[in-house]
Amino acid sequence: MPVKTRHEVRASAIAGLGVFATRAIRKGARVVEYLGERVTHDEVDARYDDEAMASHHTMVFSIDDTWCIDAARVGSDARFINHCCAPNCEAIQYGDRIFIVAREAVPSGAELTYDYQYVVEPTMTLAQLKRVYPCRCGASSCRGTIAAPREKPKSRKRR
Repeated sequence: MPVKTRHEVRASAIAGLGVFATRAIRKGARVVEYLGERVTHDEVDARYDDEAMASHHTMVFSIDDTWCIDAARVGSDARFINHCCAPNCEAIQYGDRIFIVAREAVPSGAELTYDYQYVVEPTMTLAQLKRVYPCRCGASSCRGTIAAPREKPKSRKRR
């Protein structure tokens, strides 16, 4: 008897392919493990050159200071989960494994998303981030980029 999954991969309005719930998913449920080839950060840098790529498209998750998971090679369906600035899932690390977990109850048919919080050079301007790492999630809180949110400077109290 085939195993029934809670999701399927199909065309997405956000970008390319996406992952959609095939049945309701409860808040806190592990949806899918982010699988792929275990490689070092140096190997990732050799494979993917953001500046030379016509459009940014990698499926790499950093585990620690040494290791990453490259889902472009032997990856699971998790590699097709799109970014959203107002996501219904989140990526949670357990040891050296990454799982996509529902942040809220997800109804059947909904696209699964998580905030990539892509780490970039701090010297990049918001305009550069929006051009190189654009977001197309359509959320009312969209920051325009898949890059991690910038910390706002702390306001100084005036005397």
